Amino acid sequence: MNHNPSTSAFFSATEPAAFEVVNEQGKSNVVLVCDHASNRVPACLNKLGLSDSHLADHIGWDPGAAAVARLLAKNLDAPLILSSYSRLVIDCNRPIASSESIPEQSAGIMIPGNQNLSAYERDDRIQNLFIPYHAAIDALLDTRLLSNPQHPALFLSIHSFTPFLFNQQRPWHIGVSHKNDDRFAKNLYSALAQQGDIIVGFNEPYPIEDAFDFSIPTHGETRGLSSAMIEIRQDGLTTQTGIARWAERITQAYRTIEVEY
Repeated sequence: MNHNPSTSAFFSATEPAAFEVVNEQGKSNVVLVCDHASNRVPACLNKLGLSDSHLADHIGWDPGAAAVARLLAKNLDAPLILSSYSRLVIDCNRPIASSESIPEQSAGIMIPGNQNLSAYERDDRIQNLFIPYHAAIDALLDTRLLSNPQHPALFLSIHSFTPFLFNQQRPWHIGVSHKNDDRFAKNLYSALAQQGDIIVGFNEPYPIEDAFDFSIPTHGETRGLSSAMIEIRQDGLTTQTGIARWAERITQAYRTIEVEY
């Protein structure tokens, strides 16, 4: 599965594909996605008028999330789909109608390259980045359902969150969230909490809501898949050692519950 935005007036054919698939043939029952894996901005958009430091911050992507997701794909032998562009170009985990889909500001930072966009400019990002990413997830889930209709996939979305937001400290080291079907999330939460030395949030720091979330409501809930979102606090993901530790914690938690599925 591949998609290069070569037909776009705004995106060059030399840009990376809208998504990346890792370990597509993985044998695990869980399918992993990472909606905010990259802080890349197409060269033609001139960094959206932002500094490198802003793009490297949490407003531009989920730092550390992709690295954890890649290790989980390896540890669990699971397929993984990652977005290839910054959430500021278009947020792959926001409904298109949301004001946060192509945000004009984020965490108090104005995004110059997102001001006063034409309908054509917005649609260009939707058609070349958002739709291909989600079509790839659909295709992977369809393939796995056809190959094993009696054993549908689990759906797990990997994110990270900033330790401070609007000057408020967030106490959780990791959080597990769900929408309507809470089975998978409750089991993951319990397995992580039993590790004993971390603060685990349940539907914290973010619940999953139709107005603000797209991936789990669309790919998980509508298919009747047990789904969960993991959020890891970013100050634990600043080193390779920290990333590996969190990947191992999640791996251990999953392995304690996978027999139930």
